[in-house]
Amino acid sequence: MGRMKKIYYTGALVCSVVYLVWRLLFTLPLNQSFFEIIYGILLWVSEVLSIATAFILIWNKKTYQVTPTPVVTSADVFPDVDILIATHNETVDLLYQTINACTFLKYPNKNKIHIYLCDDQNRSEMKVLAQKFNINYIGLSHNQYAKSGNFNHALKYSHSSLVGTFDADMIPYTDFLTTVVPYFFASYGKRVHKKIGFVQTPQSFYNEDVFQHNLYANRVIPNEQDFFSKEVNVLNANHSSAIYTGSNTVFLREAIVEAGGFPTNTLTEDFQLGAQINSCGYSSISTTEPMGSGVTPTDTGSVFKQRTRWARGMIQSTKNLHLLTNKGLTWAQKLIYFNGYLYWWSFLGRMLFVFAPILFALFDFRVVNTNFWLLLIFWVPGYLLLLLVKQDISSSLTNQRWGEIQELFFAPYLVLPVILETIGIKNSQFKVTKKNISGNNKKDFLYMIPQAIMLGLTVVSLIKFNYGKFGSEIMYGSVITFWLLNNLINTLLAVLVFIGEPKNREPKFDVEGHVHISDIQLGTNLSISYLTASEIAINLPQGTTLLWSKKYAMSIETAEYTAHVQAYLKNFDEHNSCTLQIESNDELNYQILLQIIHDGFNQRLPQKRDKWVTTFDLLFENINKRIERLNKALPKGNKG
Repeated sequence: MGRMKKIYYTGALVCSVVYLVWRLLFTLPLNQSFFEIIYGILLWVSEVLSIATAFILIWNKKTYQVTPTPVVTSADVFPDVDILIATHNETVDLLYQTINACTFLKYPNKNKIHIYLCDDQNRSEMKVLAQKFNINYIGLSHNQYAKSGNFNHALKYSHSSLVGTFDADMIPYTDFLTTVVPYFFASYGKRVHKKIGFVQTPQSFYNEDVFQHNLYANRVIPNEQDFFSKEVNVLNANHSSAIYTGSNTVFLREAIVEAGGFPTNTLTEDFQLGAQINSCGYSSISTTEPMGSGVTPTDTGSVFKQRTRWARGMIQSTKNLHLLTNKGLTWAQKLIYFNGYLYWWSFLGRMLFVFAPILFALFDFRVVNTNFWLLLIFWVPGYLLLLLVKQDISSSLTNQRWGEIQELFFAPYLVLPVILETIGIKNSQFKVTKKNISGNNKKDFLYMIPQAIMLGLTVVSLIKFNYGKFGSEIMYGSVITFWLLNNLINTLLAVLVFIGEPKNREPKFDVEGHVHISDIQLGTNLSISYLTASEIAINLPQGTTLLWSKKYAMSIETAEYTAHVQAYLKNFDEHNSCTLQIESNDELNYQILLQIIHDGFNQRLPQKRDKWVTTFDLLFENINKRIERLNKALPKGNKG
């Protein structure tokens, strides 16, 4: 780190500490009403947690050292590995894709790969599906412990030294095992001191999440979960504490056994198992590149239910682990896991940050007892220096603004569950997140009510607070105005997430390959615009046409695979771009087609944030899109 950076990093830390001490000693509204005092204290605690988590991330980034990519010189060290695929109530079509990809996994000796379909509903159709792929089927009736019970039961019937776990929708890439398994057996010299208990690969998704889809940002921002999976968890691995996220993972079986198996006393068995393995003296690693992709929830109701389960489970697991007094964990591991716990309290902080200026503007509800000049002296230096530090360590996946918008989107639905779970009012029922890609739920508009209320109150507060002010009055009120404007932008974008595009389309995939149509002599192979299991888009050379009534024999070719299918014309435009409906010749070619589609990250979705598109660009784009939709929906006579 250069000298100048050391100065402003140190300055940010010192100024932040001075600000927090000043806030505690001189600005709490101790002479105000009881509610103002409580609100003021909670707001100060939220500021402490916000600044603390920021510096924990800075510490994690600045101490990070890249884990060397393991190299194994002999194929003999690759042991037997069990692949456990968990299913509860998912469809045959969904499991078909996951199992199919597992059969394509590369390995020096593929006879050492043992695939198990672990079905806790004991469904006959799942047993038939397992037989079709010639894999093992483990049925379970009357399971009382969700995925933990399912996997614990499966471990009794599988015996390999390595165990891979996959959710029903998570489709592994061909190189998953050959990338992950070497970490267990390669030599790292002094870099890794403990035996590796598990290797986590990033969670990845091949369809648009609610933010990408509903904000027309599927080319602008990566998946909302990428920041944790591809960055934070990789940093955690530097301290032998990568978090197990439930899928796309390989374990040392002995580590699972020593940790007591998959825990059944929490809703987040994944996080708790990983921490228990760490407390037994094993390290954990998270790789930087995804090795599988799945389905992310596409309606807001499912997203909120998923996050509520995660929040409650994290609090349960923190208690179960006796985290701060757990002698098996290092101080760095405790800090990382406790930071994960604090994350779920950031949503209460976000609500406090939103309502503080609203309450002051509308009701003169004072939660900070100070004046304009003192605030400038104590708050501005630390705030600006911390912004500078955050910009220096800024991620290609997210930034502070996006973090605030996402917090505001989730906050109204997470604050109460976090508080209830903390005081012991539990909800131990495990509900599987929906794994289908469907249109927006009609209830999405109802979920929007809290954010819409906050938006309305923010607008009213801005008008009331600034109405009739002139000159110095505007300057003295500028901090409140700035605060309200910042919240206005965040809240407006959070509301727009609920009223995005009306349908979630079937995911389209960019594929590096080409197409050959055997009935037409083109003299060249055709590039693929996009591909799905039922549709392909290509660009024909000028002067070339396809017949509407004819079914064409087509080969879809990549560097690894060739699928022979039949297709007929579906759409054709004046630019010679055409879409064809695909029909597979047989099941083998259908399986190859699925592998062509899913063997790699969906390149139609961004892996990094487009830094050239600002929040304001996206906001104006969304307003324009919705005006266009409104104009199209109105009768022609009403359009102005």
